[in-house]
Amino acid sequence: MRNGEDLEGFDGEASSASMISAASSPYQPTTEPVSQRRGLGGLRCDLDYLRGTLGRMKVAEVVLALTAFICIETIMECSPCEGLYFFEFVSCSALVVTGALLLLFSLNLHTRIPQINWNLTDLVNTGLSTFFFFIASVVLAALNHKTGAEIAAVVFGFLAMAVYAVNTYLAVQKWRVNSRQQSSRQTSDYIRARTESREVVHRPEIQRLDA
Repeated sequence: MRNGEDLEGFDGEASSASMISAASSPYQPTTEPVSQRRGLGGLRCDLDYLRGTLGRMKVAEVVLALTAFICIETIMECSPCEGLYFFEFVSCSALVVTGALLLLFSLNLHTRIPQINWNLTDLVNTGLSTFFFFIASVVLAALNHKTGAEIAAVVFGFLAMAVYAVNTYLAVQKWRVNSRQQSSRQTSDYIRARTESREVVHRPEIQRLDA
């Protein structure tokens, strides 16, 4: 039987061996931080976007659409009312859609949905808003009764149309640049893949060394 000293020595050797095996084991406990949750807790306002040209134009579009909508809502009597109803629909739709895009872009929420082409979405929104604000403002100007609210709505409608038109031009330029960059990136990836495949196919055989 082993005495106490032998047992103590055996325990010391076992503990030392276990420490050495743990140190040499590839499965070491990591201290890497746990990835942050992709919820709504990490939202932050993108001040660079709001200070930029596109951000300022989005804010101006929301303000002008809201003002035009408020002006048209203050009208209590109309005859005929088709032009008023159409202008009300256009201003309300532009306010909701542009406000939603402004919220997405300013909080960088659009980056969490990369499946959608947001540049093209913004281009379509600004183009349609320019067209419909122009039609609605012309129709309301032709059918109004020269009241203060109607005149103000027409003025703000044309102002919103002008801002949307400038934003459409800038959105077209941005969309073209992004499309060109994406096309060049795909072309370079294709050329790189072809080059690598040719190198693999035409790889010379390993020659045996003479004894």
